[in-house]
Order: sequence, then C-alpha cells, then structure tokens
Amino acid sequence: MRRFSLWLRGQPFIADALLAAGLFFVEMVVFVSSADGLNGPLFLLFSVVLSAPVAWRRRFPRSVASFVLVAMGLCDIAGAMAGDAFNGHPATLALPIMLYTLVAYVGRVQGAVYAVALGAYSVASMLLFDQPIFTTVLFGALLYTLSWLAAEFLGARRAYDEAMEARLVVAEYDRDRRAEEAVLMERTRIARELHDVVAHGVSVMVVQADGASYAIRRNPERAEQAVANISATGRLALAELRRTVALLRTSPDTDDMPQYGTAGLAHVVEMMGRAGLNVELEQTGNLDDISPAISLGVHRLVQESLTNVLRHAGHAPRAVVKVVREDEAVTVEISDNGTESGPSSTAGGGHGLLGMRERVAVLQGTLHAGRTPRGNWLVRATLPLD
Repeated sequence: MRRFSLWLRGQPFIADALLAAGLFFVEMVVFVSSADGLNGPLFLLFSVVLSAPVAWRRRFPRSVASFVLVAMGLCDIAGAMAGDAFNGHPATLALPIMLYTLVAYVGRVQGAVYAVALGAYSVASMLLFDQPIFTTVLFGALLYTLSWLAAEFLGARRAYDEAMEARLVVAEYDRDRRAEEAVLMERTRIARELHDVVAHGVSVMVVQADGASYAIRRNPERAEQAVANISATGRLALAELRRTVALLRTSPDTDDMPQYGTAGLAHVVEMMGRAGLNVELEQTGNLDDISPAISLGVHRLVQESLTNVLRHAGHAPRAVVKVVREDEAVTVEISDNGTESGPSSTAGGGHGLLGMRERVAVLQGTLHAGRTPRGNWLVRATLPLD
C-alpha cells in the first residue's frame, strides 16, 4: 500500500482522475438511492460536468476552477427549472477542492479571488434559489475554511520538502567535490612520496655510477667502493619504497607512520657522505617527540635538498643542514657551497622543489628556496607544530 501511495504521488493526473471518479461514484450512489425524485438525464449530465474536470485540476487549475463554478451555477438554474433539489449533487465538493487546488498550486491571491467568487455564489444561491441560509453559510464556510487550511499545510510541507531536496542536492554535490579533492590530494601525496624516495635513491646511484666509470681504470679501489655504495643505496631505496607504499595505504595522520627524527637525519647524512657529499649537520632541540607527519616532512626536505646539492653543486659539493626545534615550529635550513664548476650529474628538470612546496603547504608551513647574495643555494622551511 505504501509503495502504491508513493507511485501515485508521482502520477498527479492519475490521482486526480481517481478523485473525479470517486465524486462521480458518490453521485451515482445518490442517483440510485433517490431516482424517483430526480430528473435522471439532467442529473447524470451535471454529475459528469461537475466531476470530470477535477481530473485536470492540477494541469489547468484556473480554467478548471472557473469552469466548475460556472457549471455549478448552471446546475442550480437547471435544477430550479426542472424542480430537482439542489442538494442532490454531492459533486458540489468540487468547489472546495478547486479552492484548495488554487491556494496550494497557484497562490494565495488567486485563492482569495476564488473564495470571494464562492462567497458571491453562495449569497446568490440563497437569494435566488431559496437555499437554507444557516446550512449554506455553516457548511460552506466550514468546507472552504478547511480547504484553505489544508492547502496552507500542504504548501508549507511542499516548501519544506523542496528545501530539504535542495539541501540534499547541495550535500551530494559537496560530497562528490570532496571525494574528487580527496582523490587529487591522495594522488599528489603518492606522487610526492614516490618522487622523494625514488629520485633520491636513483640520483645517488647515478652519481656513484658516473664516479665509478671515471675511476674504474685509474682507481679500481675507488670504483669498487662506488659500486658497493650503489648496491647499498639500491637496497635502501627498495626498502624505503616498500615502506612508503605500505605507508600510502593508510591515512597520512596515522600513528603507524614511521617517525624518522634524529636517527633518520643522521642516516641521510651518512648515506650522502658515502655518495661523495660533504655534509655538516647542526641540530638544536629534540626531534623525536614531534608528530610523525612533521618528522617525515623534515626528513623529506633534508633528503630532497641534499640530493639536489649532490646533483647540481658541481665538484666537491658541500652542504650544511640546520634543524632547529622550537616550542611552536621546526625550522629547517639546507645550504650548499655555491660552486657550479661541474655539470649537473643528471640532465633535465625535476619536480623536487615543487614537491617540497606541496609538502610544506600540506603541513601549513612556509618555504623559501633560492640563491643568496653570497652565491650559495638556500632552502629554508618552517613547519608549525600545532
């Protein structure tokens, strides 16, 4: 039954046709029970004329309302001429139905005009056709008042439903937009993490391989050491890649995120030293009790910056890393020796600086990267702890 009701609500013409059929059925019940006192053909004619238009009340509310009111007046005139009783037509309920329709689906102004017309019709019926004043006024006023109140209630309910539907549409749009943004953020996060891991390890391996190719004949021991460094760096990069992939399967704020801290920075400095970069690390404050996201951010900033120094700082590169832990933020500075006597170890542009900016932006921090007046390259980032 509920399913049929929901289906019928989406089929207004069928619902109105059933209402018109109901009015006509009541007309037939009255006709059959009072056939001796009624003019049969005339009664049947006005039963159809008063009932059938109700089926189109929501499609053409103004036209149907006017037609029903005029038909009701003609019915009174014809009934008076034929001698039939006025109250023989239950289809007069079409008048309050049309008042309800105008107020609910057209507007209060049109409803008020129709109510005035109904009042004028009632007065004319009492004066011209000797209708009982008390019955006509009481039942007419009651029916029309109930129709108006029902229309007001329906209007308020429809307005509420429309507002809720609009909110649902907005909520659905906002949900889809947030889902798209989440996907884009996740893709960016994955790309950033993979770049930091792969680019760092591969860059170090390329530098070591170039060094080994130069020293393989002149200094076999140095070439052997370079090859050993390549092997160690490859294994470390593979382990880091596996750990990063496992990390990317979880939320970036999870407590399972590795906390790199002091040991992680020392490991990066040691590995870069084996690759031929002279690194000096200056650390102030404890980095082991900060949040995993900030700890990972510091680690990646130092790792990416030192990789860039190794690739682009020329012969005998040097770098200074300063990490200062304060009450409200962590400041990271990486500077090189500013020499550009040799070519870059790898060709082409990368996305390291862009990745660092994205990472710092995610952590609500600030990043400055550029050449200083002394000619050395400086990367300075401030990451808030709150």
